[in-house]
Amino acid sequence: MLETVQTTSHDDDILADAMKPANFQKAVNNWVPHDIALKDAWFPLAHSFAVEAKPVRRSVYSQPFYLWRENGVAVASEFHPNDSERSSKSIYSDASGRYPVLERYGYVWGWYGNPANADPVHLPSIPYLPEEGNLPQHMLGTVRFDCCAPLSLENLIDLTHADFLHADVVGDEKMDKEVVEVFHDSETITMVRSCTNKSVAPIMKRFGGVKDDVQQVRQVIRIYLRSHAAIAYGRFSPGDNVQLFHPCVPETRDRTRLDYTMNTSNVKKSNPFRYLMPKASYKVSRQDSYMTSPQSPRYMNPEKRKDLHSPLDEAGQKYRVLMQALAERQAHGDFSYRDNVSADCSDIIGYDGK
Repeated sequence: MLETVQTTSHDDDILADAMKPANFQKAVNNWVPHDIALKDAWFPLAHSFAVEAKPVRRSVYSQPFYLWRENGVAVASEFHPNDSERSSKSIYSDASGRYPVLERYGYVWGWYGNPANADPVHLPSIPYLPEEGNLPQHMLGTVRFDCCAPLSLENLIDLTHADFLHADVVGDEKMDKEVVEVFHDSETITMVRSCTNKSVAPIMKRFGGVKDDVQQVRQVIRIYLRSHAAIAYGRFSPGDNVQLFHPCVPETRDRTRLDYTMNTSNVKKSNPFRYLMPKASYKVSRQDSYMTSPQSPRYMNPEKRKDLHSPLDEAGQKYRVLMQALAERQAHGDFSYRDNVSADCSDIIGYDGK
């Protein structure tokens, strides 16, 4: 049973007020992502294969999560099982220090927030990952960013940045036409980018079997705000679809862990793209970290100077405002979910099962 939270009219109007032009621009320029620590969310703490009988340690906002298996079932605790002092006063766990935990999509998820509010219905929808997991390990990997998780995700949701920062992997900015759409609710934001006759990515030409010089491309980034998790789905014609789960777990307020999954099961086994594309994440992440790491300390305090943006930054600006509105609502004691994050999002991302 979900806890019912009484809200005031002010709480109900927070997002609407934040979206008003004057307030919107103020929120964009008052962006201090290190101060945002959203609660009552499932975080994908580890790939399932990494959790065995021997405990492994993870953290969310410096709160420790020890993960291990008991009779094959994943458990999570703020204490190491060999710790004799196991009486907990944490608001995030029960008296014995155990956290709510579940296993899905090939991850062990831990609940960060009030244990009474933990419910599988708040688990994000990831339509192109099998619920039971079991994808081969060459499709999985781990990277880290020396920046806060919201800054990493703000960078990610700007799909146009890839043409310049990752051109050697995803292709350059040359195309005949580009259309960008942004959709949001109180718990998610989605950017959809459609490109006509876009240059083919080098990795697809060299290893993906694409002979054409241009592709028709539809790229989608969808961010689940509380879980700091993104799904990235790209449809390339000609070419193979790219299906990436990109969770940015905030280990601390300025360090992010990314246990990614790139499901290339749709690619023929004889095609080297199936095995090489997931490894491109290591190169792309280093390029991203090169840009975001020096930015991170600049956003630790309010800045009087105005942030500069281009017309294509709508998604990033709205991401900032949505995160701050949600944080303000939680500061008023409202941790309820206004929108259903577990609803199948296949339609909005354009996933047809392939």
